[in-house]
Amino acid sequence: MATLDVVLVTGANGGLGTEFVDQALARGARKVYATARRPRGWDDPRVVPLVVDVTDPSSIAAAAGVATDVTLVVNNAGSSNGATVLKDSPDLRELFEVNLFGPLAVANAFVPALAANGGGALINVLSVLSWLGIGDGYSATKAALWSATNTQRIALSADGILVTALHLGFTDTPMTAGLDVPKNNPSDVVRQAYDGVLAGAYEVLADEVSRQVKASLAGPIEALYPQLAQR
Repeated sequence: MATLDVVLVTGANGGLGTEFVDQALARGARKVYATARRPRGWDDPRVVPLVVDVTDPSSIAAAAGVATDVTLVVNNAGSSNGATVLKDSPDLRELFEVNLFGPLAVANAFVPALAANGGGALINVLSVLSWLGIGDGYSATKAALWSATNTQRIALSADGILVTALHLGFTDTPMTAGLDVPKNNPSDVVRQAYDGVLAGAYEVLADEVSRQVKASLAGPIEALYPQLAQR
């Protein structure tokens, strides 16, 4: 059964990551490991800052050696660099390292602890762009992580580990600061994520756009991409 007893959050310095830390504390977490490439200070003794660069296996292994009591891992760290799938480039490969291979490495490192502590849960922060290719390279990385999440969900259930996918549209974080579009409140997104995990949900759709796009996946491809119908 998933609990918020001891929580580890990657990318904890960001807007969504900070909200994951704060809300875990507000819900009574005994300890929160707040991880980042350059961890910041926190005004709560229950917060343990840890260095984790999701592209650096040694930092992940070191954190896993410390956080052996973890009951919930939030795979929140991510990046967007404008890379395109239309050409091979270091930027595209870097994006996959951060958004796909990083979360997989974190999950694999902490699965033994989660299993030993009664199962617990893993949250993978995905996106509505997991289902829409309009985000180009970013969409490709999130689609890949969505597929991997489905595999994790099945494979880890035998260990009593709940794997929850969190899908969301534009949210008011530093990553979207330059976009003049309606945005979710990070606190609403994280509240739904934690509510979902505690309820045993495999998937949390945090906003209307995610619910609409998910419901459209069974329809014709032209419904998702109207530009194709104009050919």
